[in-house]
Amino acid sequence: MRGVICVLLAVSLIGCSPAPSQPQARIGAETIECALDGSTEFKPECLVERDRTDGATVLTVRHPDGSFRRLEQLTDGRGLAAWDGADSVVRTAHDDMLTIEIADDRYRFLTIERATDASAE
Repeated sequence: MRGVICVLLAVSLIGCSPAPSQPQARIGAETIECALDGSTEFKPECLVERDRTDGATVLTVRHPDGSFRRLEQLTDGRGLAAWDGADSVVRTAHDDMLTIEIADDRYRFLTIERATDASAE
């Protein structure tokens, strides 16, 4: 059996908070918690859009100030990696949460682990 981590966008992370208003984000973008610019406090103020680009699943994480980061959903079970840019990514998985740290920004994603039977491959 081999575990594969799938990243889920986490509307449930925000509870009853209203979705942040970001005119640059598409309708239907999901809200996630983020701690930006070195902040220690996570807030439900980033929006995420999911697209297919060049055969990869790419997440665009939009910040309240209009800036954004693009992350690639990896197919090898490691979670997410930087899609563009030179900043390195630090991934921390704990229980059902994947935290991605890029430069001074951190993002929280809910995860589910699916067991894959090696004999079915």
